[in-house]
Amino acid sequence: MRRSVIRGSGHYLPERIVENSWFEERLDTSDEWIRSRTGIERRHFAAEGQTTSDLGIRAARAALDDAGLVADDIDGIVVATSTPDLTFPSVGTMVQAGLGIKRGFAYDVQAVCAGFVFALANADAMIRAGMAERILVIGAETFSRIMDWTDRSTCVLFGDGAGAVVLEAQDAAGTSNDRGILAADLNSDGTHRDLLYVDGGVSSTGTAGQLRMQGNLVFRHAVEKLSKTAATSLGKAGLTDKDVDWLVPHQANLRIITSTAQKMGLPMEKVVLTVADHGNTSAASIPLALSVANQQGRFKQGDLLVTEAIGGGLSWGSVILRW
Repeated sequence: MRRSVIRGSGHYLPERIVENSWFEERLDTSDEWIRSRTGIERRHFAAEGQTTSDLGIRAARAALDDAGLVADDIDGIVVATSTPDLTFPSVGTMVQAGLGIKRGFAYDVQAVCAGFVFALANADAMIRAGMAERILVIGAETFSRIMDWTDRSTCVLFGDGAGAVVLEAQDAAGTSNDRGILAADLNSDGTHRDLLYVDGGVSSTGTAGQLRMQGNLVFRHAVEKLSKTAATSLGKAGLTDKDVDWLVPHQANLRIITSTAQKMGLPMEKVVLTVADHGNTSAASIPLALSVANQQGRFKQGDLLVTEAIGGGLSWGSVILRW
């Protein structure tokens, strides 16, 4: 059967680094408060005039370099983002143009923080269906553009960045020992919309709006739903928690990550953590973490990875892949 194997990964972070002390000067908060509740120490903010597609293009180029490929080797681009440059066209087409690609397809997936998991599953389905041989899957966000800088409970959490992987079709035996994506589980429940949303939009206010979140309720949903979706995906692949070499979670909050790992019976030594340096970069957080860990040489061929995320919608899901 055809499997979608990660051929390369890459990422890009804006040059501006914002330490927790920046918020101390502007809000009734402290470095200790932010660290103890979130695990975040710093994050990156895009420069004035720097857009989501700019970040995505840089991450895509890094992934192509890591894969030893050029832009013309790519058949399609899927970008996960909730902070597009424009209402339309898609960030995907802007990345396509920035890379100089004039063939194939390019489009966006919007599932907020779960966006990269949804995009990865979507690209995998197209590869398995024979619609493409190689797809760039990118998570890119500029959440600093939709922050309410007077809301200390949300504005300290988020950062900007982009991560990308090159998925490539490879023949495989069709067993759980194959390299590539082995299983996915995607879920949404729109009745929880008010827990995490942006209070603006084209057909409602005509503005971009600002992020609103009921953090305590999101936390409760996150731990339960993330551990469950991981178990579901592992079951689809014929595997269990004991087979997992690495958990690469959405980097939203250290307490959520720790609680999820405990529910899965995984030691923190098997968890990739970037939240301290990146904050919550929404759809970019998993590909950022994948790329950073890959650069550090932490993954070896054959390692089993679990990626999982939850975001506004609520939408949540997981992908099981072998490196």
